[in-house]
Amino acid sequence: MYYVSTRDKLRKTPVAGAIAYGLAPDGGLYTPEAIPTLAGNALNTLKSMTYQQRAVYLMSMYLDSYSASELAGFCSRAYGPEKFDDARVAPVRTVDETTYALELWHGPTCAFKDLALQMLPYLLTAALQKEGERKTACILVATSGDTGKGALEGFKDVAGTRILVFYPKDGVSAIQELQMNTQEGANVGVCSVVGNFDDAQTGVKRIFSDPELREELAQRGFFLSSANSINWGRVLPQIVYYVSAYCDLMRDGVLEKGDKLNVCVPTGNFGNILAAYYAKQMGVPLGRLICASNQNNVLTDFIQTGTYDRNRPFYNTISPSMDILISSNLERLLHAFTCGDAPQVRDYMDRLSAEGRYQVSGEVKKKLDREFAAAFCDDAQAKRAIAKVWNEKHYLIDPHTAVAMDALEQYRAKTGDATPTLVVSTASPFKFGPAVMEALGVAEPIRGLESIRQLSDLTGVAAPAPLASLAGKQIRFSGTVEKDHMADKVREMLK
Repeated sequence: MYYVSTRDKLRKTPVAGAIAYGLAPDGGLYTPEAIPTLAGNALNTLKSMTYQQRAVYLMSMYLDSYSASELAGFCSRAYGPEKFDDARVAPVRTVDETTYALELWHGPTCAFKDLALQMLPYLLTAALQKEGERKTACILVATSGDTGKGALEGFKDVAGTRILVFYPKDGVSAIQELQMNTQEGANVGVCSVVGNFDDAQTGVKRIFSDPELREELAQRGFFLSSANSINWGRVLPQIVYYVSAYCDLMRDGVLEKGDKLNVCVPTGNFGNILAAYYAKQMGVPLGRLICASNQNNVLTDFIQTGTYDRNRPFYNTISPSMDILISSNLERLLHAFTCGDAPQVRDYMDRLSAEGRYQVSGEVKKKLDREFAAAFCDDAQAKRAIAKVWNEKHYLIDPHTAVAMDALEQYRAKTGDATPTLVVSTASPFKFGPAVMEALGVAEPIRGLESIRQLSDLTGVAAPAPLASLAGKQIRFSGTVEKDHMADKVREMLK
């Protein structure tokens, strides 16, 4: 299978090249030429498998240059009991008779990024060998909170790699910041950026597109790669958990094969809900894909109007991993909805860069309306959702999951759609303890590490071990850089 750039379908590479180098040289995102489809009995076959076995089965459909034995070894190590505290890896929890939570926070950093970022280092290092690449991969990451820690944990001390994470100063939770700045590993670096996530993400993209810097690093034995969801090796493992969740609901008798299942996803960079779209294209009977946004509701407006416009106020919210105005993975959906019309996609992206906005064609808008719905909520609504789900269902959720719960309630009230719905629960509530406790009525919650203990005492819910173990860890990183000097930080790390 070949992978093509979203901005030039004649620019092709085998999957190893797409994963090794992350971003196409023209700035586009590598995407499969065609999405493979599941055989007629595949879901029944997958139903009886473990998560690891499902991952091998599904990823092998996209990774034709990787052997089944390679993938089996990768999945065993990435999703084993030493990494995930639940043998099911991505368990589905019943919230009520039509609502199910896909818990994606049982990994080492307690956020959904673990499902991809525990796998990506294996895929990447194997890709480097297949490509004959002898230089050291410098992994650059811009994070709105969870990707950074997930990538650091996944790549720590991985031979042939260095990793540098940029996050927005004052734009992540205290626990997220502590997780990153205490990261162990000889090959890791962390730096905050004065600005918001979009500033950090734009800075990383600028570094990737700087030919002089690439040549300078190449002469010093390095090349740039990415662990952000612009890398196909990040998106692919996310497809697995949507297929797996459907199979779990079949196995448990909630669904019969062929029954529709809606999906509601809290998302800022669009990668998580894009993976659900790909799962549907493979043949999983998913219904409406509901995009849930916080107050930075650029995606909700886009899906409802067909106009993407980042020219709006930026809000720091209690769901910081969604505080994004430039949703990079939307480019892959545009590629799909324009049938691979690279000039059209390139025009949209050029307009976004130059004017901050673009309007899709009528045909693309029809496809959006057919596949997606969208809603958003502010912090006050998210807190009410946390309280409601806890008080009525005795289920504790974080602010990002709360955004999805509120969006689902809005969607059902508007449409009357009673289809069973999978809500994607993207992070442990203990990563955002103060906001959760405020939602539960604590007027002045403790900040920082002590919030983990306070939330556990308040609810009787045990905190995940990776978060509880943060106490006493040494701060290793405290640097801050202006957004225009991020390249200098890369040079400094790679001395």
